[in-house]
Amino acid sequence: MRKAKLCLENGTEYEGISFGAELDVPGEVVFQTGMVGYVESLTDPSYCKQILVLTYPLIGNYGVPQEEVDKYGLIKWFESDNIHVSALIVGDITEEYSHWSAVQSLSKWLRDHNIPGIYALTFIEVP
Repeated sequence: MRKAKLCLENGTEYEGISFGAELDVPGEVVFQTGMVGYVESLTDPSYCKQILVLTYPLIGNYGVPQEEVDKYGLIKWFESDNIHVSALIVGDITEEYSHWSAVQSLSKWLRDHNIPGIYALTFIEVP
């Protein structure tokens, strides 16, 4: 397990465990309260350059589907052809996915697209 930090502009820091890519990124922290659709949220252009916090307690359980194109030339299961968020923050993540359309884990997909993630955040008291 690799440690990671979320450092806010006001000096507040949270420590968690890294998944996905290992790099530092800037971004505006935003929240999304949906229970499903993390693939769609991550590929939604409205989250461009934002650090997306998913409030559902467990993410990754249905993996990431194959990037297929439908009969209209649109990518199935995705909102666009790439991930737009700067980073992803979740409460807990699983590498063990279970869905008929899944071809890889969320963590591998993020790593392949150079997107960092953090889970299990805890507040760090900064003097």
